[in-house]
Amino acid sequence: MHIIIDTHIFLWAIAEPHKIKPEKRAQLETATNTIYVSAVSITEIMIKASMGKLHINFDPVAAAKESGFELLPLTGEDALPLQDLPFHHKDPFDRMLIAQSISRNYALMSDDKKFSAYDCKLI
Repeated sequence: MHIIIDTHIFLWAIAEPHKIKPEKRAQLETATNTIYVSAVSITEIMIKASMGKLHINFDPVAAAKESGFELLPLTGEDALPLQDLPFHHKDPFDRMLIAQSISRNYALMSDDKKFSAYDCKLI
């Protein structure tokens, strides 16, 4: 299975894995699953760090690679679903992850309850 992880799941996976529910952690650890950290999440982390909303003392790209996650670029095709995506959720980073999940038909792992209002496969 192809799984895009939400930004908070990525941060928890590298710094506080105990915060990830056991059933989600099992999906992250299943060798047949490909786990992706989207360029959207890297962008969100770096913007929030530059604004002082998030303190990081690591390179998130290197951390993703060291954790065995694949990096996933955001393509123009991934952005197309944004035009018709309802505004159940206003966070632009989350909306881009949802659109990317829909565009690629990949599952999306998040603890954000608002994601369930969208037509994407959630874990």
